[in-house]
This record gives sequence, C-alpha cells and structure tokens, in this order.
Amino acid sequence: MTSTAHTRLRGRPAHTQGPTYLSYTPDGTKLVTVGSNNTTRVYKTGFDGEPTNIDDCQEQNMAVDSTNEFFVTGAEDGTVSKYSLETMSFDKFLMRCSLPVRDVAISPDGIWCAVASDELVVKVVKTSDTSSVLYLREQLKPIKHISFDPSSKYLALSCTDGFVYVYSIEDSEPELVRKIDGLIRTVETDDEVSAKVTWHPDGRAFAAPTGTRDIQVMSTNDWGMQRIFSNGHTGDITALAWSPNGAMLASAGKDRKILIWETKTQSVIASYDYGNVMDLAWHPTKNLLSFTNSDGEVYIFNDFVPVEHAHLVRLNAQPAPFIHDPLSEISANVRHVNSNGTKHIPHRGTRRGSPDSLDDILGTDIMGDEDDFVVDDDGAGYALGVNGNGKRPNDLYDGGRASKRAAHSWEPQYHESFQPGSTPWRGNRKYLCLNLIGFVWTVDQDTHNTVTVEFYDNQNHRDFHFTDTFMYDKACLNDSGTLFSCPSDKDIAATIFYRPHETWTTRADWRTQLPKGEEVTAISLSDSFVTVTTTANYVRIYTLFGIPYRVYRQKSSPTVTCATWRDYVLTLGNGPVGADGNTKLLYTIQNIKRDEVCQSEDIVALPDGETVKSVFFSDNGDPCIYDSTGTLLTLLHWRIPSQAIWVPLLDTKLLSRLASGRKTETYFPVAVAENKFHCIILKGGDQYPYFPRPLLSEFDFQIPLTSNPKPEREDEDAPPDDADELKKLEGDYVLRSVLTAQEQDLIESTKSTHAQRTALARNEIEIDKTLLQMLAVECREGEERGMRALETVSLMRDRTGRMIEAAVKVAERYGRNLLGEKIREIGEERISGGMDED
Repeated sequence: MTSTAHTRLRGRPAHTQGPTYLSYTPDGTKLVTVGSNNTTRVYKTGFDGEPTNIDDCQEQNMAVDSTNEFFVTGAEDGTVSKYSLETMSFDKFLMRCSLPVRDVAISPDGIWCAVASDELVVKVVKTSDTSSVLYLREQLKPIKHISFDPSSKYLALSCTDGFVYVYSIEDSEPELVRKIDGLIRTVETDDEVSAKVTWHPDGRAFAAPTGTRDIQVMSTNDWGMQRIFSNGHTGDITALAWSPNGAMLASAGKDRKILIWETKTQSVIASYDYGNVMDLAWHPTKNLLSFTNSDGEVYIFNDFVPVEHAHLVRLNAQPAPFIHDPLSEISANVRHVNSNGTKHIPHRGTRRGSPDSLDDILGTDIMGDEDDFVVDDDGAGYALGVNGNGKRPNDLYDGGRASKRAAHSWEPQYHESFQPGSTPWRGNRKYLCLNLIGFVWTVDQDTHNTVTVEFYDNQNHRDFHFTDTFMYDKACLNDSGTLFSCPSDKDIAATIFYRPHETWTTRADWRTQLPKGEEVTAISLSDSFVTVTTTANYVRIYTLFGIPYRVYRQKSSPTVTCATWRDYVLTLGNGPVGADGNTKLLYTIQNIKRDEVCQSEDIVALPDGETVKSVFFSDNGDPCIYDSTGTLLTLLHWRIPSQAIWVPLLDTKLLSRLASGRKTETYFPVAVAENKFHCIILKGGDQYPYFPRPLLSEFDFQIPLTSNPKPEREDEDAPPDDADELKKLEGDYVLRSVLTAQEQDLIESTKSTHAQRTALARNEIEIDKTLLQMLAVECREGEERGMRALETVSLMRDRTGRMIEAAVKVAERYGRNLLGEKIREIGEERISGGMDED
C-alpha cells in the first residue's frame, strides 16, 4: 500500500449539516452539490471563487445527477426537480413520489431519469416528456441505489433485500434481465453504508460493495464473479467511483479512509484520511476527485492520484478486471483476413495509449474514430464496450464469427475455432469437457489451475483431480482416457497430454509438444486416435500411446474444430466467402486407418450468418452438428463421396415446452445417443452451463415439419383430432426413414452383425406400420382423400404382401371399396415385379 503524504484539505461549507451529494457534468466544467438545506451549489472547475447558488430549492435533497445542460435532484418530500444549468434556475418537476426519494440517475444519453424512492416501484421518466414513464415492478422491497450502464440500455437496482435487479429499458416495456443474489448486503434506505452497483466504463462489468467490506466485480457477459478488491477497508463502504478511463477505483468507508485502487492489480496505491464521506465523483479528464460528507462539506481534491501513479489518469480506456478477459482471449486467437487473402496482424504498439490499454488488448483504438470496434463475447448487447462518445460501437462480434468493419476496406467474416463440449471462463472456473461419460473442469488459482475429472459411472472409473501447472484449456473424455492441451507460454511450446484410465501395465501417460509458434485450435479423442488441429492448419493424428500417425495440412482455413469416432476424423474449416460476407464452413470426413476420404471439403449447411455451436458423432457413429438457430442436424449418406446431406433431427425452438411463450430457455448440446438429443437446459439468458454441476436433459427427435406445436399440459387427456394425429404420424414416418437410412448405410459399409440386420428389418416394418396408421386417418377423412391414401400405401417397403393385405382390410373397414381395389393392384404389381426379378 502506498500512503500518500499531503497537506490536508479543508472542506468547503456547502450545506447545513447532514447528508450531502455531488455530481460532475459530463464535460467536467461544473460540479453540482445538494444537501439538507434548500440551496443547490454549482462550482466552476478551476475557479476558486464562490459557487453559483440556486436558492428556494426543496430541502433534504438525497440525490443529484447532471448532464451538460441540466441537473436533477431528488428530495425527501418525494419531489424530483429539474434545473437548467444555462439559466441556473428551476425548470420543472419531473415527478412526485408519495415517499422519500433515495436516488436519481440520468441515463448517459440524457433521455431518461430513473427515480428510486421508498415506494416499491422504480419509475423511469423521460427528461423531455414527463408523461412518458416506465415502471419497474419486479422487486419486492424498496430500492436504495440505481445506476445506468454506459450504453443507457440497462439499469441496475440495488434493493434493500440484498438483491440486485438488472433491467433492460430498450423497449417500451422494461424487461428484467437478471436478479442477482449474494453480491450486496441487505440495507435500509436511510443507511449511510453503500450497496450501489457502479458500472465499469467499458460496460462489460460492474462493481459493488459486499457485506465483508470488499468490492466484488461481476461480469455482465455471463454474470460470473470476477476480480475482487479486498483487504482495503476495515469499516463498511460508503461510496464507490471508477475513474473515467476505468484504470482506478476510488472507495470511501466508515474507517475514515478514502482508498485509490489500481484496477489491473486490485491493489491499493493511495490512502487518505477523511471521515463521514458519503459521495465520490471523479473529474472526467483531470487528476481531480471531489467528495462530500455528512457534515455538509464538499472537498475538491486536485492531484488526487499521487505523482508516482499519475500516469494512470492519462491512460486510454482500460478493461474491467476479469479473471479471464474474453476480449484478450478472443483477440489472441483471432486471425483477421483481408479481402486480398493476407493476414491482418492487430497493431499492439503504443498508438494513442500505453501497451496496457484496452485499445492494445483489442488491437484497435476504441477512443478514436477509425473503427470503433469492440468484441462482444456472447452477442448479448449489454456486454459491449463504449467508444469515446460514451456510445456503443456498431461493429460487433456476432455469435461465433469475428468481424471488423474497416474504414476503407471490406473484410470477410469467418467462423472462429472452438472446442466442442467446453465453456468459456466464468469468473475463475470453466468446463473443459461435458459429455455422457462425465465432465472435466478447471479452477484458476492464480499461480496454477486445479483440474477435476468426474464420471457419471463411478463403478467403472474413479474420479480424480490434480494440480495443473501447464494451464490446460481444452480436454476430451471417453472410456479410454482423458486428453488435454495447453497453449504455449514463454519458452514452453503448446502441449498435448493424454492420460489413459487403465492399462495392463503401469499407466502410460504421455505428453508431446507442438512446433514453436503453433497453437492448438481443437482436440478430439476416439477409441483409436488422438486428433489435433492447429493454427498452422495442420491436422495431427496420434495413436493412443503417443505415436505420431499422420500429419497433413487442412485445405480449408483457418481451422475451426474437429470430431472423431473410431477410425473416422471430421474436420471443419473456413472456405470461400459467400454472398452474405461470411466464409462458408467446410467439412472433411476420412477414415484414417484405411486412408479413405469419405467427404472432401463439402459445405456445412448453415443459414446465412449462423454458426456451428458443437459438432460430434452420435453413439451410432453418425456426424451431427448443433447450430446457433437451435437446430440439431445429422449427416446422411456420409460414407458415400458427394452424396452426403444435412438432415434436421430437432429444432429446439419448436419444442412443445416453449409453445406457450412463457418459457425462455436455450440448450447446450452434449451428445446424440439412443436416438435422443442430450443437452443441458439453460435459463435466465445463460449461454453456457455453470456450477454446481448441471443436470442432463434429453429430447426425442422431432423432424421440423410444422411451426405450431401444442403447449405442454394443454388438454392432456383429450384425444387428438385427425389433423394432429396425422401430423404426428407424418413426423414419425420421416424420422424413421432417416434413422433407417443411417442404419442401412452402416450395414452396407461395415461387417454387419446379425443384430444390426435384424434391427434394420424391424425399422422397415415400423415404417410400414406408421404408413398403415396414416392410411387409417386418410380413410376417416373421406373419399376425396383417396388419391393421398393410395400414395401412402405405395410408400410401403414390404415386399411380402402382408402389409398390402392389411392396408386392404383398413380400406374396407371404412367402406373405401374402390380404394381397396386400387391397393390390391399395387400388391399384385409388386408380387409380379418380384417374380420378374427372380
């Protein structure tokens, strides 16, 4: 800790004794203070004379916020007043509450003013039109503090019940985005301690004082706990304020201390002795901080940051203190592709800032007007940075595609690499692998990681964990062993590590390094091989005991990911640019042991602008993808070159559980097994599963044929009508046809077993049974459906005539005699056709 010696400031008497609050105008030219008396004071920055007084205001003002043109105050009598800074006079009442106002906040764009009072409802009024009001009603107790994020789209409420409520106010009807427990303490509205959420200037995180007198940072990307500012105050915290560039955090406490923390290290760099501090405000550009106390005094502290740390004031925008910053991780792996096909290497010099600035982490200058580019880890909007004007940039990171809109040149968007079954860092934890065998997760302990491997079946495998000094960031798990990889670090190259579960000798772990400068983009593990794709566009194949088996360069680049099953390897890479400006995602499937290519650089069928979320083989060995539209697809006829097609097995948006519109959830893909989609259900806007260990859910396949599923539990006991029954049977028919085709491809391409051939015959019988049921529905519908009914029979696969006979009986049962004759003719043609073939 650096204890700074200085001449102690004398407080300026601003108001009568009592709570006092302040606010700088965004341009930094004025400082507004309010307090217990009926006078508001406006101080001119850099002028030591008397402030401008605005008299005859409301008394007992509890809050103030300002723009360059006006400021707003909230008083204990429930009034919210607007004052003009041009005329230095009262303008109008924005609102009247029935109970004391506790906080006011003007959105950074100046359009809205949020008001928290002892009422349960928080009101957000338009500053230009008092008749336009939004109401936030989800909280069960009064709100003590409110704060807008830098984009003016989100509002955080610190409730007296210890919850933080985050609302989106983009639309006319506010939406509760998140309810956060365990961050702030319970407080009373008139307590002097603070529970205020303070947004970091980059907009991706906020800080809040905790009940343990620490300051916790939380990410709005994934709502994970990030770095913590600890061991600073010995008394409850009363005020917080980020420096305008986010490089420092100032805090005041009941221990009569004002502390300056460095954001990057979360360490205290200066401490000052001032008591009863209630509010802090940094000047937007100068090394200046002002604060007020409960004695009605205001302090204007020039050269607040000590000389040895004053360079922090001059830095450009700095990133929020993440444990693992998604911006730096993304930018480290991104390869921008220019329109001429050459690599674009992000500039990492000292352009308009230091090497530690957010500009350099991103490889761009967000404070300038060249690109205004910031990467958004999950595309959720609220997780974006801000530009020099305090507004969101327009060029976003969208889904899995990295993009940058250059000022003078066009650049394509390409699919980023990913590891199937893994999650990004959330706080200090992440899942390295999630599948039906078990899961692998890691915890960042600063100097090392701790890796844990847990199995669902503990009878065959025992859980284990170990101290990880290599910092593994990818993993695969199967019944044979666990595969890890780590990025390069200083003089250590990227490394692959395989640990078998059991061997008949001493357990044969092995580790191998990649050539220097080459990084792992994805890894995969099968019963036969270890597969690694790299940034050099190499596909490296190893045996399970570490023998290099094959190395080749992937045609499509940059590489995206890989998946394996037995001797088959599927690789994904970026191909040519399509009409929408996105690269086409290409896949290749080959049998490594037989050195046969099944599909070469074929296109992954994706809608424009969509991405692949996961790729894996089913338990039957069929390739599957899950895309950003929530659709699960499988690859049909993939063993026959140039014959493969992507077939949808399930569109999760059409699940009946979502039909009522009351549920909002997404799904994290895990596996396809036993003809079911296994996944993790994500609620509350989450994009990835988190701890504690999530439960697996499974859904039956359902070919997307209609967009009108019935809600769950709606007239469950009521018999379905013919139309609904027919839709279900049609879906069953198409699905059984796909699964049968997959089974037939497997039998024709491998040494089939008797059980597999029997299963195929059974599937074909089930298809005919489904068609027979469809025939019955058509017959009930009337004679006009006769042609459709006859076509249903013609689709039957039976060549023995038994199903045809059954179809005739169904037609006669419903009095469709003419249809029965037509069906007999089909049967006779098939029998005669079979005899001719013989």
